[in-house]
Parts: sequence; structure tokens; C-alpha cells
Amino acid sequence: MSVVVDGGIEVPRGLKGVVVTTTELGDVQGAKGFYHYRQYSAIELAGTRTFEDVWFLFVYGRLPEADERASFAAESARLRVLPEELRPVLRSIATAGERFDPLAGLRTALSLIGAARTLPPLWESSPERRRADALLVGAVTPTILAALYRIRAGAEPLEPRADLSTAANWLYLVTGEEAEPERVAAIERYLIATVDHGFNASTFTARVIASTGADLVSAVVGAIGAFSGPLHGGAPDRALESLDAIGSPDAVDAWVRPRIAEGERIMGFGHPVYRTEDPRAVMLAGLARELAPHTGARGVALVEFAGTVHRRVTEILAELKPGRELHVNVEFYAGVVMELCGIPRNMFTPTFTVSRVIGWCANILEQADDTKIIRPIARYTGPPAPQPVPTG
Repeated sequence: MSVVVDGGIEVPRGLKGVVVTTTELGDVQGAKGFYHYRQYSAIELAGTRTFEDVWFLFVYGRLPEADERASFAAESARLRVLPEELRPVLRSIATAGERFDPLAGLRTALSLIGAARTLPPLWESSPERRRADALLVGAVTPTILAALYRIRAGAEPLEPRADLSTAANWLYLVTGEEAEPERVAAIERYLIATVDHGFNASTFTARVIASTGADLVSAVVGAIGAFSGPLHGGAPDRALESLDAIGSPDAVDAWVRPRIAEGERIMGFGHPVYRTEDPRAVMLAGLARELAPHTGARGVALVEFAGTVHRRVTEILAELKPGRELHVNVEFYAGVVMELCGIPRNMFTPTFTVSRVIGWCANILEQADDTKIIRPIARYTGPPAPQPVPTG
């Protein structure tokens, strides 16, 4: 039960289960293992429509007609080209720091674009201008991320290709090769399935910033900061690293049990909303099995091992944490699918970002129509006040 404290309502830690606004973009039904984009099942969309179709759905509220699909794809392809104001400094961004951090680089690059183009505050811009800014950010994000990766790896960044879809273009920009249809289809389904997912931490961050009337890039940059945390978007590579650390099927118990006993989180398992298997994980597990025969013996072995670890860790969690309903989540099989598609591990989370930026922008556009700033309060737990200030 909520408790009124000093004019406010005390709610659960982390705002768990608290409804903070309304949205027409979608919902997550954790008890049912189901989520949707507007009125459509997200998983069904991933199996039947293109990424560009779903992008259009988030921007305009409906799926496109045939002529709209072609014009939208052409417009988004045109916007992929790296902005001129970014080219002179991209190498400095890519090589900054001892460790390559693509999300940090993306934050810097987008901030520069926002400043160079003097993006107006959402508060003062028209719906048409907001959509234009959102389309630019969504289209150029993959180009920036891939360019940063290639520069850091000692290669030259590639120019995006207008003849490729978003998914095919992403694989081309990162790997330097045009990918096989099976890999393109797998990445496209992954991208569609991860565009949006309720009021997760990064989406909520984007909406808080948007509620202040700030410009769209500021809200996206804030979302990227939240997304970079290992408890949020930064987990697909860590889940795969766990498979590496386990090494073999007979070593699962010896690796997992001590970590659970010490209170460590097993990356790729558990979700704050789902109390059943993550539907994205179910879809990606199927994708991994479909891809495996096209990737040789190593790919087949990886998928088989991942399935074994998945089953055994689920059993151990049920035994050691009864009633917690800790199941496999999207990160576990996302890492497997991206590995099979030839995406480097330090680009797993950036791949997630390529899709999620579309969801952030849609949430920002929706929030911009609300004139109420998001301003909660905190319950003070420090020393009683006021106290005399000691003399110096």
C-alpha cells in the first residue's frame, strides 16, 4: 500500500510497478510472456515485417503502404550518411581512452551533431521538426557506431549503401562484407524485437529529459548513458563470456552454484518484468538453431552448448531460488546470434543500440506532447535538520 510522506506518495524501491504516464507505443505483459508495439505482437512483427516497416510504425502510428515503405526506406537511407561536421573529429573520438567504448563515442558524436545543427528544444519545435530530428538520429546512429569501430580497429570507415536495408547495411558497415541472406534476416529480426520494451531505465531516462523540453539529442544521449550500464543494455557480450568461462557441459554446476551462493547475477538470466521465459529469448533461441547449420561445426557446437547451459542454469536457479521464476532473458541468445552473424563482441551492445534508438526517439516524441515535467521527490534519511552550522 502506498504511504503519503510529506505531501508525496512513497512508492516501491526502483519505482517497481508504478505507473508514471500513459503511452500508445506498446506494453510488456510480464506474467504472460508477451509484449507488443502499438496493437501488434512484437514477435509477430519480427517474423513478418521489415525493420523499416516497424520504424515507420513507431514514427507514424501505423504500418506503411507499399509506396510509403519505399519512400521511407529511401529517406532513411539518405540520412545514413555521416554528417560533414563529424568527419574531422571522428578519429579523435574513436581513439580516445585506453579501452574502446563505442557508446561513449556515440554520445560524443551525437552531442556534436546536435550542437553543430543547433537542434531546437522540443518545447519550441514543431511536430515535423521533431520527427525530422528523430529520423536523422535513428538513421545516422549505425553509421557512427560502425565508423568508430573500424577506425579503432585500424581500418577505414565505410560509406553506407542506399541499396541495403538497415540490417544488411549494419552488417556491411561493421564487417566490410555484404552478409548472406540468413545472417541479414537474423539480425533484422533481432533489431525488430529490441526496438522498444516498456519503461526500462534508458527509455524512462529519455522521457525524463524530454519532459524538460530539452532538444531530442540531449534526451537520446541521456538514454545512451543509462543503456551503457551492465545491468541494462551492456550484457549480451557478458552472457557469451559466461559460456566461455563455463567451457564444457560438465562444468556448469561448478561454475554457476558458487556464484549464486555469493549473490552474483548470472548474466543472461532473470528479468525485472517477465515471470516466464523472455519471448525475445525464445525467438532468438529458434534463430540460433536456424543459423547454426549455415555457420559450420563451430556454430553448431556453440548453439548446442548454449542450449545445455540454458537448461541447466534454469534448473539450478529453480533449486537454489525457489519461487523467484528466473528464466533466460534476451541477452543470453542475443550474444549467440550475433556471434553466429560475425559481429565482434564489443559491438554486441551497439547492435542493440541501433534498434533501441528508434524506440527512444518514439518515446521522446510522445513525451514532447506532454507539457508536465517529470519531477518526483526523495525521502530524506540524513541527520535531522536544521542543526547549527559549526564555527570555523
